[in-house]
Amino acid sequence: MKNYVAAMLSIALFLSSCGSFDDDGSIDPIASSCLDLGEANLKISIQDKFTTLPGKVSVFFKVNTIDDKAVSGLRASNFTIYERGRNDQCFNQISSSESFGRISPNTQIFKNNTFLVLDLSNSVLQSNLDALKTASISFINSVMPEEATDSFQMGIYWFNGEDELHLLNDLTSSKTELENAINGIDATISNDPSTDLYGAIIKATTLANTAIAEQEKLDIFAASSVVVFTDGTDQAARYSKNEALNSVNSANANASFFTIGLGDEIDVEILGELGKTASVIADNSQELEARFNEISIEVANQANSFYLFEYCSPKRDGSGRSELIIQVRSGEDRGAISTNFDATGFTAGCDQ
Repeated sequence: MKNYVAAMLSIALFLSSCGSFDDDGSIDPIASSCLDLGEANLKISIQDKFTTLPGKVSVFFKVNTIDDKAVSGLRASNFTIYERGRNDQCFNQISSSESFGRISPNTQIFKNNTFLVLDLSNSVLQSNLDALKTASISFINSVMPEEATDSFQMGIYWFNGEDELHLLNDLTSSKTELENAINGIDATISNDPSTDLYGAIIKATTLANTAIAEQEKLDIFAASSVVVFTDGTDQAARYSKNEALNSVNSANANASFFTIGLGDEIDVEILGELGKTASVIADNSQELEARFNEISIEVANQANSFYLFEYCSPKRDGSGRSELIIQVRSGEDRGAISTNFDATGFTAGCDQ
């Protein structure tokens, strides 16, 4: 995979962001006068963009709502492309049929890592272990694709009162391996009845950041999801709440955080802050599988909100640098982002 991506990027002409949309989302006068883009309530975050001869433009990006909910399941028909070259006073819409616009598989350039982090303190092991194992296996089956792919991996860790995040199963694309790891948990796995919740959050954040950084070194774009289950509050007191929150809030932009609480001994407000992407509460063990499934949908949406959109540009060699606007529509929601590309070397016969 590394060789594939390196070869692809070695022939790419990387693009740079331009100014039709400022960082605060405002639209410049040219775009305002030319296009009726409407009020944005979707956000597009460009991860990278490149061109491939003879004339293909590729943009890899993420789509969220204004309140940072992931938007998944979009198709090429949800996008409209506008170009503005040096001879154009206004932006021109590019025909979807002529440009062969498409959402392409991103498996060669993207990896999604999920870290499932389980509280195995004494209260869980003695009272709720069977329910936790059932819920965890259901979560694995919901998040992991039916057919194993290197693009989607999950690792399982657990914590108690020790200053350690224990490895149960390293990142893998095998659902069977993950299920066997969960089934192997028994009540003797831990000998420390305390709960080092804040330490677990801090260490899991490091895992998420490291996974993204290591994959980016291989020219692979990556995202991580941290899913933490607990039935209580931090009791070990090794780390402070602020240290845990700082680790979450300063994490890589492509790291998401989810928390699942069980019972009446948890602090709902703190779990909501630590699970900044989404947080759910199960009042009892009978609700646990349903709450895990709620979070599994959120995790899958995060992974599937990354898109590789590609189209064939009508611009040709010698036309210079052109501005590009991508508009996305999903029902009544819409958003747009601007960038530009250099058509040096572009000819007819765009490779599909």
